[in-house]
Amino acid sequence: MASICDTDIPLQLKNIDAFFASYRNSLQSITATAIKAARSQSQLTEVKAKLREAEDELVKALAVKTRREAKRMALKDSIASVKERVEVMKTKIQRQRSKCEECASVVSQHRLVLAASEQKSNESNELKDEAQEVISWYNRILGFHVEGGHGVKFTFKNIDENNPNEEFRFTIRHEDDMYTLLNCEPSLKDIDKLIHELNKTNGLFKFVRTMRRKFQEAVTQGSLSMTTNEHQESTFISASAPVFSTLTITEGYEHQGEPTKGNTHLQKQVNQRMVKSAILSPGSASSVCQSPRLKARK
Repeated sequence: MASICDTDIPLQLKNIDAFFASYRNSLQSITATAIKAARSQSQLTEVKAKLREAEDELVKALAVKTRREAKRMALKDSIASVKERVEVMKTKIQRQRSKCEECASVVSQHRLVLAASEQKSNESNELKDEAQEVISWYNRILGFHVEGGHGVKFTFKNIDENNPNEEFRFTIRHEDDMYTLLNCEPSLKDIDKLIHELNKTNGLFKFVRTMRRKFQEAVTQGSLSMTTNEHQESTFISASAPVFSTLTITEGYEHQGEPTKGNTHLQKQVNQRMVKSAILSPGSASSVCQSPRLKARK
């Protein structure tokens, strides 16, 4: 029994030593593991802190990105708005250019019209001067004179070679498209036929030439009567109203009452026609000299 115990004790001691050695090794391993775990925990804390910092940086970065994106979108909208305004301005500029071109064209046309108007005005002034000279020539050489008033009185001199200053006159009135002979001094034969022809053809200037020729023929034949021939108003209507002129009428005419509009225009028409053609008939035109200006124009 004692021998068995003595044999088991060393074996048990050996087992105990082995257990303690194993326990010691396990304890060392656990201690090392605990140390590693503590170190890992510290590292984990550090990593977590870094992760939180990283998260904060990410949030900041996202906020910056969001702000930048918002700015980019605002800038994009602003650029689009500016482009739209640029297009609108281009359209307005194009319209203004078109208007400027139209205005320039209108101004150019107005300048041309103004130049033409100035030229016409100069020509009109020249024509007025010429008209006054021709009228003066008719008055001086032919003894022809026109006076306005209740009617238009035509006066001729230089009809009778024996008495050049003797006046031969007649007065006509144009009203309501009708010519009326008011008087004729001295009286002529067949005067009603001439008035009828005048109202039929509206040939006023042919009528004036015919009247001068009639006076000349009457003087030649010695058949004149120096009594005034008063005529009733003719009822013949002219084919068309005369085309009235705007030339200045002869100065110094005597009013025979308040002149009517038709008679005033009638005298203007006579003065214009005096510039353009001779009042004398073809047969008697060669018996007097012509106006110097008419000669120059011819």
